[in-house]
Amino acid sequence: MDCSLLRSLINRYCAGEENWVDSRTIYIGHREPPSGTDAYIPQRYPDNRIVSSKYTFWNFVPKNLFEQFRRIANFYFLIIFLVQLIIDTPTSPVTSGLPLFFVITVTAVKQGYEDWLRHKADNAVNQCPVHIIQHGKVVRKQSRKLRVGDIVLVKEDETFPCDLIFLSSSREDGTCFVTTASLDGESSHKTYFAVQDTKAFHTEQEVDTINATIECEQPQSDLYKFVGRINIYQGQDEPIARPLGSENLLLRGATLKNTEHIFAVVIYTGMETKMALNYQSKSQKRSAVEKSMNTYLIVYLCILISKAVINTAMKYVWQSDPNRDEPFYNQKTDSERQRNTLLKVITDFLAFMVLFNYIIPVSMYVTVEMQKFLGSYFITWDDDMFDSELGEGAVVNTSDLNEELGQIEYVFTDKTGTLTENSMEFIECCVDGHVYVPDAICNGQILTGTVGMDMIDSSPGAGGQEREELFFRALCLCHTVQVKEEESVDGIKKGLQPCGKSSSVYISSSPDEVALVEGMKRLGFTYLRLKDNHMEILNRDDDIERFELMEVLTFDSVRRRMSVIVKSSTGEYYLFCKGADSSIFPRVIKGKVDQVRARVEHNAVEGLRTLCVAYKTLAQDEYESVCKQLNTAKLALNDRDKKLAEAFDVIERDLILLGATAVEDRLQDKAADTIESLHKAGMKVWVLTGDKMETAAATCYACRLFHRNTQILELTTKRTEEQSLHDALFDLSKTVLRHCGSLTRDTLSGLSHDVPDYGLIIDGATLSSVMKPTEEGSSGNYKEIFLEICRNCSAVLCCRMAPLQKAQIVKMIKTSKEHPITLAIGDGANDVSMILEAHVGIGIMGKEGRQAARNSDYAIPKFKHLKKMLLVHGHYYYIRISELVQYFFYKNVCFIFPQFLYQFFCGFSQQPLYDTAYLTLYNISFTSLPILLYSLIEQHVNMDILKRDPSLYRDIAKNSLLRWRIFIYWTLLGLFDAVVFFFGAYFLFDNTSFTSNGQMFGNWTFGTLVFTVMVFTVTLKLALDTQYWTWINHFVIWGSLLFYVVFSLLWGGIIWPFLNYQRMYYVFMQMLSSGPAWLGIILLITISLIPDLLKKVICRQLWPTSAERIQNALKQSKKDNVSEISPLSNRKTSKSKSSEHRIPQPTSDK
Repeated sequence: MDCSLLRSLINRYCAGEENWVDSRTIYIGHREPPSGTDAYIPQRYPDNRIVSSKYTFWNFVPKNLFEQFRRIANFYFLIIFLVQLIIDTPTSPVTSGLPLFFVITVTAVKQGYEDWLRHKADNAVNQCPVHIIQHGKVVRKQSRKLRVGDIVLVKEDETFPCDLIFLSSSREDGTCFVTTASLDGESSHKTYFAVQDTKAFHTEQEVDTINATIECEQPQSDLYKFVGRINIYQGQDEPIARPLGSENLLLRGATLKNTEHIFAVVIYTGMETKMALNYQSKSQKRSAVEKSMNTYLIVYLCILISKAVINTAMKYVWQSDPNRDEPFYNQKTDSERQRNTLLKVITDFLAFMVLFNYIIPVSMYVTVEMQKFLGSYFITWDDDMFDSELGEGAVVNTSDLNEELGQIEYVFTDKTGTLTENSMEFIECCVDGHVYVPDAICNGQILTGTVGMDMIDSSPGAGGQEREELFFRALCLCHTVQVKEEESVDGIKKGLQPCGKSSSVYISSSPDEVALVEGMKRLGFTYLRLKDNHMEILNRDDDIERFELMEVLTFDSVRRRMSVIVKSSTGEYYLFCKGADSSIFPRVIKGKVDQVRARVEHNAVEGLRTLCVAYKTLAQDEYESVCKQLNTAKLALNDRDKKLAEAFDVIERDLILLGATAVEDRLQDKAADTIESLHKAGMKVWVLTGDKMETAAATCYACRLFHRNTQILELTTKRTEEQSLHDALFDLSKTVLRHCGSLTRDTLSGLSHDVPDYGLIIDGATLSSVMKPTEEGSSGNYKEIFLEICRNCSAVLCCRMAPLQKAQIVKMIKTSKEHPITLAIGDGANDVSMILEAHVGIGIMGKEGRQAARNSDYAIPKFKHLKKMLLVHGHYYYIRISELVQYFFYKNVCFIFPQFLYQFFCGFSQQPLYDTAYLTLYNISFTSLPILLYSLIEQHVNMDILKRDPSLYRDIAKNSLLRWRIFIYWTLLGLFDAVVFFFGAYFLFDNTSFTSNGQMFGNWTFGTLVFTVMVFTVTLKLALDTQYWTWINHFVIWGSLLFYVVFSLLWGGIIWPFLNYQRMYYVFMQMLSSGPAWLGIILLITISLIPDLLKKVICRQLWPTSAERIQNALKQSKKDNVSEISPLSNRKTSKSKSSEHRIPQPTSDK
């Protein structure tokens, strides 16, 4: 036996996890490699079925029940229900079982329906036909039957059925064009490259002869990362190894474009594809309202337990008298006398728990879920948040955080593509200090097109012209732009210019690159195409220059530069490099650095995006050395990125500076207005960007983050070089605290010009130093000082930020001692980390792909839509759900406290006050719809006013409507109403004969009277709180009361005699036939509502909130019919931009 074969087997199976789990070997076409090479060991991989569903037909019931009973409220009610079944309790198990069954069933039906839709979608995908190559022929089979190693034929406009390695194409150059819109939202055509040694195989028979293996990493979710290599066997020779990267990987869900067909081999299938691995749900975020709700639930649970303890104790005190314990009419049996006392106490305690358990509102969770789910549609239906350019509106990815939109204290925003349009326009370039501006005016003439060049400085000499052309060539070659020719019409190419030059469209994933290539076109150097690995340029003399593309050193956010190595027609090798000034200048050894640096700084202050361009020539032996370094790094399966970074670092050194470019990124429409509104609403806005400081600062001034009177504080590398970080932090801290002390959310509105207005600028390197623990362990102090400075600044700009640093900033603020609610908004993949970290993440459907939108909680088309989302939708959501939560606890106190009081009048015998039907339907039917509707459509202030007066947002800040003071008020109001219901009815019963024949009513009539007063009171209380009345409100509120009356008549056998339920038979009708009962109902309802009415009137007159002032002003203006009296008299002219910021704001006493 060959020793190498044995060694391979031992390595594969015995060397441990480290050697085999990190990579996989795939045999193309399931063809065994030649003898003498690695052993052919078929591996098992999953099939190509996609499963996005959670349940199957068999596991739905147990799995769904398990998930639902993990919720504390559901589990609690299950325990209560089981207690009612096991022991003799005062109420029927139906009273707990039916509401629980209703909640569980509604949730299960909703989740089951959603899962059925997922199953349906999965089946459509899994049964889709695909074409594979078997024995040199094309065979059709279902997508789910694909296996790793199959060779697949994909035709134009077809979607890739799984993750594939690109082998060959119908295009001669071995490329294909792909759109990945369904993966990351980018609609531009991306170029992918076939393996160099297989791209010549164009037919099914040729492809079937490929004898190769692929070694690659195990599946992982990063869409843009792939590491592998292909070993191609040719006879008995050593296999040829070629590197495989993301440019060779075609992802499931992407679509083939502008390519007739391709051949590719399957490497990841089914749930191991990158698209499927990205299905994994994000970590669950919980809103502040939900946390408050759970806290209040624990309080009410404690109240419930204390009630049960008090009643159990009182029962045994009551029964300490033998005559009460065992009266002559209810003597105990021997078995009852001999029962263990402890067991009797536990049984009684549980019985009282069952009797009072309705104080915990299980239906509240269902109502909250329905409110969030249905309420989220108001965002998606909002026409104001629809963008006609994109043809899309806002998207809600999770409805669990709707009310959190009304609690935001910190907004963290990206700059490029979020505040700006990410639509780049080439402005100028500087070569050795000479500035070139396309389409400039020179001697009264507009110079356009290829001659559109204005050398602002003196004209360069002969050597200067050579370097100028080298600079233009560098920008025409150093990029990853694709050229899309205009479509031909009747055989004639569209866009032919008079001089014979064809018109073409440039496509790139980076708008900067397109702007630079288009800028060069306007300056006389046109990039034509990449053909047969040769880049073609049309120069000023209309001659085509060809450069062979040897290597591309791709851009990454760490290096902040990219390079290409090309070979000219004369055989010279050039390395052209472009990147941020901070990453180019330290690597330059020659060139007019000072002149270029001055121009870069000038452009940055103007708010332009700058890039520097450098080059170096390579000798033949240098190029071979570079190739060797790159190939070694590319073929590595482990730490490939690290090895490539090291190779790039060595190669991109000793450069000669050519010049710099300036590109303008226009500010988004109404970005400045949005930021100003957020400031007025009391929110702190931080800009986190990777741009250089001067560019970012200019943008911040343009979008009114900084104002002219803002005093800028810098904490940058330049400052920390001059003085230590410790001294710099303490100096800034003294400056801020000496002038303004601690500015609160209310005072820091950006409106006052008397208070010193500070803005902080910090860069990534300094931030790392602030966050990094020191040997003395003083990082905590640095962080606290930094946070204290930030708290007292109206705005903060963080520049030169890496994606991870953005998330660290958000986390630092989120976990600070105030625990503020944070929102992160961005449009690119580099913003995903901070979007996931923040309490609320918002993605913008931008030009940098859809990764941010896919990973966010909400997605909006433009930054300006954030204003309405927070100031209107967030405000309404919070107001509505806070009322819903407080109201639910209030009406359950009203419901159960009379039951508690009743025990003092029935010898603590656990006798229910209400009938079983009333116990069961109170929360499900009689009082549920009005509050659900209120929580969906209530508008305490008109939405136009909320948009124009952002300061109203502060009224609801810091969870103000769910604070303990308000919670205690609602609870005390519930207790007061409960006492009125019970004792009012009790005294009426005590002193009055209700019927004409002198008949006294019994305990069920008493309970029905209390229940009737209660249902009417809690419903009318909600009606008094309602500000926004529509026909739906009237229908639901009065319809609920009518339904209660009709049901009571039905249940008492009046409407439907078959329902002659014994203890309730004719009870309701008999009660209504009594005049004193009618008087009692009206009187008790009035007494119950008076305190809340008085409180509202007094508070509105003496301590009105901003919203109440506006309501009063509007009412006054309607009465007087004179619009000038209203502080918002300009609301009819809201379309006027000028009036939008000149509305007199309501004054605040706070």
